[in-house]
Amino acid sequence: MLQLRLSSCQPLRLGGDRSTVNPRFDPPSTLGIMSTRSNLDLDTLRTLCVAHDVGGLAQASELLGRTPSAISLQMKRLQDDLGVPLFRKRGRGLALTESGEIALSYARRMLALNDELLDTMHGAKLAGSIRIGCTQDFAATLPSALSHFALLHPYMQIELRIEGNAALVEAIEKSQLDLAVVIGHDDKPTAKVIGQLDLVWIASSAFVPRQDHPLPLATLGPQCVFRKRAIEYLESAGIPYRIAANSPSLDGLWAALLGGLGITARTRFNLPAGLMAAGSLHDMPPLGSFPVTLHRGSHSSGTAVERMATLLSETVGLTLMTRPTNANHGPVGKRRPALKA
Repeated sequence: MLQLRLSSCQPLRLGGDRSTVNPRFDPPSTLGIMSTRSNLDLDTLRTLCVAHDVGGLAQASELLGRTPSAISLQMKRLQDDLGVPLFRKRGRGLALTESGEIALSYARRMLALNDELLDTMHGAKLAGSIRIGCTQDFAATLPSALSHFALLHPYMQIELRIEGNAALVEAIEKSQLDLAVVIGHDDKPTAKVIGQLDLVWIASSAFVPRQDHPLPLATLGPQCVFRKRAIEYLESAGIPYRIAANSPSLDGLWAALLGGLGITARTRFNLPAGLMAAGSLHDMPPLGSFPVTLHRGSHSSGTAVERMATLLSETVGLTLMTRPTNANHGPVGKRRPALKA
């Protein structure tokens, strides 16, 4: 444990008999002792926390928009300020030492107080409502952002809508929502790209396409960006297909897949047990990626909206940084036989 020892001095009594004042009290000397204290840089502490959360300094540089050398220099200065090694080699990367773990714990507490003070001074007592939307893929990432926002703005009412991407963008355009996390739709003037998301083919572990039959697709509605991408890539590859199952809800889509009715294109997030996913499952053409966008209504502004936008961007951004790669997820299915167009 790091121990900070404060230098002691005799108390100075004001008023009364001057003889009670310690004759050895030397203000310049005391100020000199105080001036030797280092003031840790909060931005550097925040970098330490981000690097730990996303799994390394290189990932932190990408998320924070800084060069790897700048991130490394920050960490070196922090080690110099604390006077202890914070990192040790682990394979090709770095891991925190015991002192590094202690520094990380203190850094989180210091940053929490810093952010709490700033937010309190900039509208923590605001009242009103904020309307946010989120695609079903990122619904599981919302609780941390929502709980943080509620602590900062306890008098704000939150209206939450979980819908498809096209419906959320339409709601933004009609000023029915203030903010929305959406997959795709980066061509809209309301959009700000906050990351990229790999698409994969998903099917039951027992699903095997039948030779010389059109590929059975399980999909959501016609406006679904994943459905459009799957059809586009299948047609480009000359692979015949048919819509074998159609559902207006994600739960219905999962049920169709688990029932072996077909294959679909989507993200890896929140896959039920029994499904497998891969970028080229059963020799399907790779689907590439989609941008993840944060949309803001044209009339939505203010401290609460700004803070919620930041929390959503950070939460979703962190999720994307730690997303799984395009490798098989779950049991490996049989390879898809060649189909004739």
